[in-house]
Amino acid sequence: MLTLASKLKRDDGVKGPRASNPASDSTRRVSVRDKLLVKEVAELEANLPCTCKVNFPDPNKLHYFQLTVIPDEGYYQGGKFQFEIEVPDAYNMVPPKVKCLTRIWHPNITETGEICLR
Repeated sequence: MLTLASKLKRDDGVKGPRASNPASDSTRRVSVRDKLLVKEVAELEANLPCTCKVNFPDPNKLHYFQLTVIPDEGYYQGGKFQFEIEVPDAYNMVPPKVKCLTRIWHPNITETGEICLR
């Protein structure tokens, strides 16, 4: 499992110790969520099965994307199911919000597409 602490330690080893730079303080800081998502999106795209496709409407916003699943076996074979995934700012402590955009009967998906995993 990826952790931010291990990623930062590895990055510090490559870049050297962090120095205080007044110019960098005035620029926008990258959030923890975005740092994690850069690595996790790369892993997602490398390990995604051929029955799934990821679409980023805005490539600069890794925290919002759509997933299309086309099962090739099982009860839902031949279907095409679209999901909307939004990763909150508190990601890693708060799970992503997933909504099914395709109308489907499933015990964990409401009629409006909210997904309940509890």
